[in-house]
Amino acid sequence: MAGKILIFGATGAVGSSLSKLLNSSSREIHLIGKNEEEVSKLSEETGASHSVVDVTDPSFIEKIDSDLQNMDISGIAYCVGSIDLKPINLVSKKDYLKSFDLNLFPIVEIIKKYKDNLKKNKSSIVVFSTVAVKQGFPNHSIISPVKASLEGLTVSLAAELAPSVRINCIAPSLSNSKMAGRILGNSKIAEGIAKQHPLKRVGEGQDSAALAKFLLSEESSWITGQIIGVDGGRSNVG
Repeated sequence: MAGKILIFGATGAVGSSLSKLLNSSSREIHLIGKNEEEVSKLSEETGASHSVVDVTDPSFIEKIDSDLQNMDISGIAYCVGSIDLKPINLVSKKDYLKSFDLNLFPIVEIIKKYKDNLKKNKSSIVVFSTVAVKQGFPNHSIISPVKASLEGLTVSLAAELAPSVRINCIAPSLSNSKMAGRILGNSKIAEGIAKQHPLKRVGEGQDSAALAKFLLSEESSWITGQIIGVDGGRSNVG
C-alpha cells in the first residue's frame, strides 16, 4: 500500500501500541493527538510525522491537511474514544452531543475529506466501538448508542466505498488505559471486572492494536464491514 496511515488518538493505549507495531513493520504513519508533549515524544520515538489537533475543533482537518502537504493516505485508524457513564436520570441531550462530537462526527468528516485519496490507494479504515453495544451494562446509556452509530457507519460505508476502500470496527471490552484509570485504579474493582471475562483479565492496548494492524494490512484484503470483538470472550461466552 502506498501512502501513510493516519492514526488518530495516537497517544492512547491502543493508538500508541498500534503506532509502534506499524512502525516496526516499516509502515509509514502520521500520528495525530491533542497533547503536544505526548504526541511529540511518540513522534521522536517512531520517527513518524505528526499533527497536534483536537478532533472536536471545527478546523482540525485543515490543520492536518496542512501538515500532510498532499501526502497520499493508505489507511486510517480512528483510535479515539470516551467512557461516558451516567444513570439515565442524569443524562442530557448535551451529553449525547458531546459524545457524538468526539466519537462519530470527526471520523465522518475525515472520510469525506480524504475519500478520493483513500479510494485511489485501495485503503483500509479501522474504527473502535465497545463491547457495551452488544452486551448491556448499567450507566452506559450515553456511550452505547453513540458507539452503536459508529458500528452502523461501518457497515454502511463498507457497502458505499467498496471495492476500493475497506472499513472495519473493533469492539473492545474495558482495557488498561488513561481514560479507564479511574475505574481500574481500584485493585478490587479491577479484579472483579477481570473475573467477568472468560479469559479472566482486562484488556491491554496491544490486544486491539494487533487486530487493527492486521485489518490495515493487505493480509485482510477480503475483510470489510465487520464488527470484531476484542473482549476476552465477554460478549459471547458465558
